[in-house]
Amino acid sequence: MLNKSLEKTPMPVLDPEVRSKCFEEVTTGYTEENAASEALRCLNCKNMPCIEGCPVKISIPRFIGKIKEGDYEGAYQVIAESSSLPAVCGRVCPQETQCEAKCVRGIKGDPVGIGRLERCVSDWHNTHSQEAAAKPELNGHKVAVIGSGPSGLTCAGDLIKRGYEVTVFEALHIPGGVLVYGIPEFRLPKAIVRKEIDGLQKLGVEVRTNSVIGKTYTIDELMNEQGYEAVFIGSGAGLPQFMKLKGENLKGVYSANEFLTRINLMKAYKPDNSTPIQHGKRTIVVGGGNVAMDAARCAKRLGADVTIVYRRTEKELPARREEVEHAKEEGIEFRMLTSPVEIGGNSDGWVDSIICEKMELGAPDASGRARPVPIPDSNFTIQADCVIIAIGTSPNPLIKSTTKGLETQKWGGIVADETTGATSKPGVYAGGDAVTGAATVILAMGAGKQAAEAIDEYIRGKKA
Repeated sequence: MLNKSLEKTPMPVLDPEVRSKCFEEVTTGYTEENAASEALRCLNCKNMPCIEGCPVKISIPRFIGKIKEGDYEGAYQVIAESSSLPAVCGRVCPQETQCEAKCVRGIKGDPVGIGRLERCVSDWHNTHSQEAAAKPELNGHKVAVIGSGPSGLTCAGDLIKRGYEVTVFEALHIPGGVLVYGIPEFRLPKAIVRKEIDGLQKLGVEVRTNSVIGKTYTIDELMNEQGYEAVFIGSGAGLPQFMKLKGENLKGVYSANEFLTRINLMKAYKPDNSTPIQHGKRTIVVGGGNVAMDAARCAKRLGADVTIVYRRTEKELPARREEVEHAKEEGIEFRMLTSPVEIGGNSDGWVDSIICEKMELGAPDASGRARPVPIPDSNFTIQADCVIIAIGTSPNPLIKSTTKGLETQKWGGIVADETTGATSKPGVYAGGDAVTGAATVILAMGAGKQAAEAIDEYIRGKKA
């Protein structure tokens, strides 16, 4: 029987007073009863618009149909046909602007909670399934993947399933890319990421950590000396951007990238950890994206009073609505229409304040959003002992500088075909943040999936 409720089944969450003091996962996930109720809201539309909204084209009505039957393992296998990281996507994919945005249910109420169902199914599989993955038969061809973030892992997963011998080269000492260094434990437990990577390794994907392409090997060496017939670059965008403000070099000023890496990858929040991190009393986070929310919520868990300053209104915040709501519930203050102009410091070289100016919205800019315009003589000071800059990142220039014939954008992104990921260098493909700049996990996965298909066609074409 169809569940005619106009509202999604609520997602269980930890109490804000509890979660703002620890790094336990905030959302605790659907029970099987929750999932069964939510699955009944799916209309099983004939034209399936939700699939069109999914960058990796998961067969959404089909996996939800399996939930209706009580077949959670069957539902997982449907998802796994298209996605190499289902437990990750179920947690961090912005479904509200992707598959759920296309859901017919959303016309007169809430869309079906597709992401919540995907997470439930994936967690059920990870808890209950003991069946070892069958290794595909190899076809005798080798492909190198640079970076073990979402685009690289997706590309590797799709290629190993097609029979390619795949090696993933990761610069850091732990695989996972932005999934492990950028997204906090309370949003994406690292054990979940490890489980997904373990699954790919059981299929036969080799992961080499501490391998910096451009230093350990160049791309030309991988292809000409190591025998890889194609290379996929999924190295992300880990180079932080700053505002070039006076005082940005003071002690206590972090890029969000550094702050989150110390916490997420190096576990600096643990009392017995030797990685230094500032436990500020008054922390200011500059920016309005998901990274800004992550940094602010981490700083809160370190004991700080936290304020996010953003130069537009709340309506223009690029962060997921759920993350904004969770930040507010945890006591984080938002100062909208506010932009920093200078960071103040004391005689010891530490941050002690941030000087801001008030803004108003003007005509739309190139992004289509209203352009923030400074209000004259509106400067004011906020006291702070820690400032985190979360205004974006760009690709590291190392690969660009060591790879002849690889065309890049002025800002550092690799030029790649939108549908195949092909670059200006034959046999070299790219996708994810290394091409687009910082974006979402699911878009990076979609790019990795497209590139895997194009690499397969390229190598089979050479063989023919």
